[in-house]
Amino acid sequence: MKQILFVLLLINAAFVFSQNPLLIPPVLYGPEFNLNVQNGTVEFIPGIVTPTYGINGDILGPTLMVNEGDVITVNVTNNLTGTGNSTTMHWHGFHLSAEDDGGPHQIIEQGATWSPSWEVMNDAATLWYHPHGDGKTDLQVARGLAGFFIVRDMEETLLDLPRSYGIDDIPLAIQTKAFDVLNQIAIATEMDTLPMVNATVDPYIELPAQVIRLRLLNGASMRTFYIGFTNDMPFYVIAGDGGLLSEPVEHTRLILPPGERYEILIDLSGMEGQSLMMRSFASEFPDGIYGAANPSGMGMGTIMGYDANPLNGADFDLLQITVGAPTASPVTAIPASLIAPKTIPAYTNTRYFTLEPETMGMDNMVMGPFVINGVSFNMDVINEVVPINTIEKWRITNNTHISHPFHIHEGQFLIDNINGMAPDAVDAAFQDVVFIPPGQFAEVIKTFEDFADDMVPYMYHCHMLHHEDDGMMGSFTVVAQDAVVDPELANCQIYPNPAASGASLILSSTVPMDAWRLYNTLGEMISTAQVTGSTATQIRLPELPAGAYYIAVSVGEYTAMLPLVLQ
Repeated sequence: MKQILFVLLLINAAFVFSQNPLLIPPVLYGPEFNLNVQNGTVEFIPGIVTPTYGINGDILGPTLMVNEGDVITVNVTNNLTGTGNSTTMHWHGFHLSAEDDGGPHQIIEQGATWSPSWEVMNDAATLWYHPHGDGKTDLQVARGLAGFFIVRDMEETLLDLPRSYGIDDIPLAIQTKAFDVLNQIAIATEMDTLPMVNATVDPYIELPAQVIRLRLLNGASMRTFYIGFTNDMPFYVIAGDGGLLSEPVEHTRLILPPGERYEILIDLSGMEGQSLMMRSFASEFPDGIYGAANPSGMGMGTIMGYDANPLNGADFDLLQITVGAPTASPVTAIPASLIAPKTIPAYTNTRYFTLEPETMGMDNMVMGPFVINGVSFNMDVINEVVPINTIEKWRITNNTHISHPFHIHEGQFLIDNINGMAPDAVDAAFQDVVFIPPGQFAEVIKTFEDFADDMVPYMYHCHMLHHEDDGMMGSFTVVAQDAVVDPELANCQIYPNPAASGASLILSSTVPMDAWRLYNTLGEMISTAQVTGSTATQIRLPELPAGAYYIAVSVGEYTAMLPLVLQ
């Protein structure tokens, strides 16, 4: 291991990286998009060709441009070669049905095409897309599978903002990558020593001397960035993950955790002929963040090899900007206001989620593997069931020694507080990721509406991809109101669960039951029986293949869906 780490350090030291023009992903317009997931090659290290994955090219994917209200179809074809290269494609931040969401249950086998269609119901925002396979997310994103999804709406269009794509409106996917001794992109290593933007090492771009819009995305596997500019030039945050703020927020530093997006404005007016650098000021990070000098928020625990990475706790450059002549119709002022402020709605239920190590120990509190509510992700288990047309508070408590970005599928939420304190003003817009420091909690308010599915789940998880792949993820279904019973029936239990095929189960409840029905994940009923008012009954299972099933328990007009796993 020490020899490998030494060689990895030499990779960066042995090569002189020349500046490269920033790659601007091509833009596609709908309503139908064709995405070809394919193998590619990129010369990240001078003179060395590295295998990559790309979408319609060698690395990354095109930017998909849509409008609120569009009905779009995305045809995703998996043309990856090599053994076992199934994939998925998740539309990160979109409000859409679970079957179109692209989580680990929507697998695209090699040679197959998946064609989800949905109406764009999001506000104007910078969203993105990336694989979300069970245990494959880190590998496939690190090798290059990711792209921007930009949503426009009428409210945003009426504002005087930069929106000429690639000229004054620039997408920036910021990542770091690690390489093994064979110059293959490596994962599950602390040696992500090569920063890049839009898959470009040591990038530069010429921008006009006017107001510029930068769409920041942290597409890294693990690392958090602390964004700023040389000479502490101020910038103005105008949007978060899911849409615009009510007014620009002036900052000189911005924490950008994995999975998060912010839109910022920089004013280059009067700077023609000058240059500046966008930089990650990691030397200014507090403890407890992956990328800080000390990743342990409690001053305990270590990460093997972490100290050998020269980026940790150090400032490093991301993008050089040279300032050219303004365009013919420049935006020259930062707007004073944007859209109406968001208000936190009243909620009717609170759910609790605890982030913790799978096994206790000081190093485990920093390195993991981590779990949520004491369990690791299981493809065959539904962890939470949410009634449709409800508003809930989710309280996520971080009982580890490192910060975690917590992402919820299905759409956007509003952050009510972080450890009882109002969030920073840059997080007052809709978000789909909340960054939770060690030993603290976050409370978010989320509306569940429009889409119900008893069988197909959404995900919630840490967006540090190695953590996610190691099991720091859970699933939830949003179900119709007639599939949810009063709180008493919500206490129904099946024992044992997991169970063996053909076993006898005990189904119990605190209220008398009328009937039960056994379903597979396709929604096909396998067997059923009346219970005739009893609070407990025995179920004799037929011989069935191992996998996930559901038992629907009925009381009058109400039904509770209970997940069952057969081993």
